Amino acid sequence: MKNLNITDPIFVPRNDYNFLERFALSLIRDERDLPFIKLCAYILFIVIPVSIVQFFYFSWWFAVPFLLFNIATGLGPFILMLHNTSHRKLFKQEYNFLNNLIPWGLGPFYGETPETYFGHHIMMHHAENNLIDDLSCTMNYQRDRFIDFMKYFWLFFFFGMSDLGYYFKRKNRWKFLRKIMFGEIGFFAMCILLWQVNWQATLMVFLVPFFIARFGMMAGNWAQHAFLHAPTPANCYVNSLTCINAAYNKTCFNDGYHIGHHLRPNMHWTEMPIEFQENIEKYKANNAVVFEGTDFFVVWFMLMIKNYDYLANHFVDINEQFKTKEEVIAFLKVRVAKIEVQRVHPNVNVIFNGIH
Repeated sequence: MKNLNITDPIFVPRNDYNFLERFALSLIRDERDLPFIKLCAYILFIVIPVSIVQFFYFSWWFAVPFLLFNIATGLGPFILMLHNTSHRKLFKQEYNFLNNLIPWGLGPFYGETPETYFGHHIMMHHAENNLIDDLSCTMNYQRDRFIDFMKYFWLFFFFGMSDLGYYFKRKNRWKFLRKIMFGEIGFFAMCILLWQVNWQATLMVFLVPFFIARFGMMAGNWAQHAFLHAPTPANCYVNSLTCINAAYNKTCFNDGYHIGHHLRPNMHWTEMPIEFQENIEKYKANNAVVFEGTDFFVVWFMLMIKNYDYLANHFVDINEQFKTKEEVIAFLKVRVAKIEVQRVHPNVNVIFNGIH
């Protein structure tokens, strides 16, 4: 069995904050979230100015490398900052208006339409927990088949927001229905206007990141909820997975601890490695799937190409129950098998009927 010595980041108190850090700490609710302020500053003072300049001086030779660099180094950290600050507000109540900065000011530069992430992830996904009413439910797909993933992705890409709007309509959550419609429609209205100014810059700054972000979010969710236990699909220990000791956790705020996140959605990201260690017996009792030294996007890719050798090599046998790699592979294949549930995607026009 691989050892369970955790190297993922936890909070280490400091007493040597500089002037700018102390100023930032006076604005935010939790000093452990100071890395979010630094990431916001990087986006505000580097990414956004460089992006705006492209509307006046556009060059494919610059735009393509900048996009690739920004996606490779910035998209994951930004989305996980958005994720964490959706669960736990970043700024203090007296500066509450600043909590709009990340979803409204920064999000569009990483393909995130305002309000839709909060609506989909917080108000729907966590409420439904990958069960049948979860619009991103993975149960009714064979989770190591690329064609099944592409069905999953395209349904979300074309109907995800209309489905979400209809979900809020059924739940009488009119406030969130209006928010996601305003954010989604507002984003594309902005893109239409900017297209008239410079279509190349609009494409590279907003529309390509939009496509990549939505693909990446669905690939991540697919892997996070790939290894399900059919008899108990509501059990968070067996409808999610955890990835420990991964470089991804250091840059993306311990996102690998997805089981712990579903158990306690508001748990701070620096507490997740500790929660895993303290509750390891519960993980064992539930036969949870844990990987070491890899992340969700690699797990997704390995499932798509059916590279179970890689998955078995990174699998943590927390119960020391498997004697061979072949036994691990057989176990993982059972957990990715399709679970027959009926799924209905509402008509895309129905959300516009009866909106208050």
